[in-house]
Amino acid sequence: RPFKEALVADGMPWTAFSVDDVRQEFERLTAAGVRFVQEPAEMGPVVTAVFDDTCGNLIQIQSPA
Repeated sequence: RPFKEALVADGMPWTAFSVDDVRQEFERLTAAGVRFVQEPAEMGPVVTAVFDDTCGNLIQIQSPA
């Protein structure tokens, strides 16, 4: 429990998944009611976004920029 709380407090994702297009998935998931804590952002060679999985974990999605 302390580990998970520390990750969330620092804004660190628990895990990450690769997708074809982060911006497209962001739009699709947002329309489905998913709450993102980080909108799509370019970070060097990748685009990332982070959402709350409703169980207290932050999940990152990523794709090539």
